[in-house]
Amino acid sequence: MFDMRPVVYVIGLLVTFLGVTMLVPMVVDLFFGRPDWAVFLQSAVISIVFGSAMAIATANGVGQGLTIQQTFLLTTLVWVALPAFGALPFIFGEIQARPVDALFEAMSGLTTTGSTVFSGLDAMPEGLLVWRSMLQWFGGIGIIVVAMVFLPELRVGGMQIFRSEAFDTMGKVLPRAAEIAGQIVWIYLGLTLLNMIAYLAVGMTPFDAVNHALTTMSTGGFSTHDASFGVYQGLPEYVAAIFMVLASLPFVRYIQLVAGTAQPFFRDSQIRAYLMVIFAVTITMTLYRLVANGDHLEHGFREGIFNVTSIISGTGYASVDYQLWGTFPVVAFFFLGLIGGCAGSTACSVKIFRYQILITAIRARIQQIFAPHGVFTPRFEGRPISEAVLSSVMAFFVLFVVSMGLLAVALSLTGLDMVTSLSGAATAIANIGPGLGDTIGPAGNFASLNDAAKWMLTAAMLVGRLELLSVYVLFTVRFWRG
Repeated sequence: MFDMRPVVYVIGLLVTFLGVTMLVPMVVDLFFGRPDWAVFLQSAVISIVFGSAMAIATANGVGQGLTIQQTFLLTTLVWVALPAFGALPFIFGEIQARPVDALFEAMSGLTTTGSTVFSGLDAMPEGLLVWRSMLQWFGGIGIIVVAMVFLPELRVGGMQIFRSEAFDTMGKVLPRAAEIAGQIVWIYLGLTLLNMIAYLAVGMTPFDAVNHALTTMSTGGFSTHDASFGVYQGLPEYVAAIFMVLASLPFVRYIQLVAGTAQPFFRDSQIRAYLMVIFAVTITMTLYRLVANGDHLEHGFREGIFNVTSIISGTGYASVDYQLWGTFPVVAFFFLGLIGGCAGSTACSVKIFRYQILITAIRARIQQIFAPHGVFTPRFEGRPISEAVLSSVMAFFVLFVVSMGLLAVALSLTGLDMVTSLSGAATAIANIGPGLGDTIGPAGNFASLNDAAKWMLTAAMLVGRLELLSVYVLFTVRFWRG
């Protein structure tokens, strides 16, 4: 019989922790004299009571580790439960959001997607703004732990290729996850503090510096202004670009750097490929802006590197409406968002390593065609790529494209136009943030979409953030029989 107790126990602890953290925006609202402080107290009590009850009731079922089935289920249900409780302040607060909008916003926060249904951010209570930023920061930590501990263990989407680097966790998922999470928290916190100091140094207000540091390091993209980063054009864009890149690199390399081993960081082919893509697209976009838009060099380069980094990392900040640049940048940004950052980072989408494996496999197949009797083994960072990894990566690509296509069709059936449907599907599955078009583009938001579309996009953000397979497997008969 399937034992749910270890799963419910961990979820209960995390919900309790989430409730305790609601006291932070409560204090913020008290400081700014906002009546919403009572909303956060109410939400905190509800979360703590429910979470504690779940943990206490199932504490007797906690063993030394989790089975594969329990790990799959835990990975998904955590990202269902936390947004549900995280949405409470939006429902009870000044904005009185409807459940569909509140859950959409909370899911967008914890999956670090960055799509929003809220407008009037400049006048929103400070506590709610801080809570949105905190949700994304928590989601950033959470997805690093999932990518470094759980996905390699579950062999999802080729992530097992990093299993030895993300530490051997078989049979001891929970203890090892806690240890790795502790290391990640200190590194993540340190980078966030550096980011905040850098934002202060280039002219951000203290409140904005804190919030944008939280959402930059999580590559989340929530801002405290409706104009997003358009309020802080200039040096803050360079600072944001630097820290968005840092957040998109494998955090296991930071752990190794802190431990005194720098060589893996500089030899990581993911990092080299990721930086090369950013450099190439930024130069291309800068030249395009100079020639097609008559822009000057510094402005064209700054807008280029900021928006390129924001899209490829999945952060989703917008400093300008780049749809006004022309057709080429719009098409380029659409496909750029489907690349993503490095595995084991806060970045989202397909991830650069999967494209590397795909290209390597295609090259080996072409060589095999021209030399049928030769032996050509695809390699990643000098190591042979196993058939299991190749199959897992190919399955991920197929599921990603099929999921995005089916979601786009489903969204169109709700009455959305083609651009909104396709870009909405892409931005949700890839957790990018803004879509394309007048409605959900960089100058708009998702508020005007119908409820059916919002529910579908909410589910898609969850599926995309957890790398598709770890969610889809729950809907197979074999999983529940296993």
